[in-house]
Amino acid sequence: MSVDNLIQRLSRLDSCALSDALDKLRMPGTVIGLLSMTVPRKIAGRVVTVQLEPHDGGKPPSAQVHLGARAIEQAGHGDIIAVQQSAGAVAGCWGGILSVGAKVRGVAGVIADGLVRDVDEARGITFPVYARGATALTARGRVRERETGGTIMIGGVTVENGDYALADSSGTVFLARNQAAAIVEAAERIAAREFAMAGDLIAGRSISSVMGHDYESMLSS
Repeated sequence: MSVDNLIQRLSRLDSCALSDALDKLRMPGTVIGLLSMTVPRKIAGRVVTVQLEPHDGGKPPSAQVHLGARAIEQAGHGDIIAVQQSAGAVAGCWGGILSVGAKVRGVAGVIADGLVRDVDEARGITFPVYARGATALTARGRVRERETGGTIMIGGVTVENGDYALADSSGTVFLARNQAAAIVEAAERIAAREFAMAGDLIAGRSISSVMGHDYESMLSS
């Protein structure tokens, strides 16, 4: 399965079908508590990772690149930037100028395991940002970038650069790139069965029968 084909198929799914597929395959990947902060738009694509760390209080070198800038430059059209803010500081780990730069680059959106700022600005340009919450506090003097393109942790899930992600109003799911095809295929089968069940309801079948054995056995068959 080509990368483009995989992303197209991934984008037709939702976080619930993917989470069910992960349960069926006994794999991690579902993250809770990351909310749509700007526009309620589903995003799906490959991941570019960013890890932040506490600022040591010293004067940064003049050549230091602002956090997130490298990820934007490395991202391809339709990629998702995932940010781990595990520094323990209350500070924005993504902001408005970054959102503009990412939008211009063609980035699909941002998933931040931390707080973000300039939410109204990102909302104004309809740029999707998923995060733990919002703050007006700057990253300056509080957090800085440790690494771009490495391995990060988002909500307890290990995420590597080049993995896949989908975020919508129900949740966020990460798919390890070497397992993504199998997860998508399992999710497609689950989504197809649920679509058929909805059709049965519309056709007049009782909710009790539809939500009985067919539903309860879905992840074990």
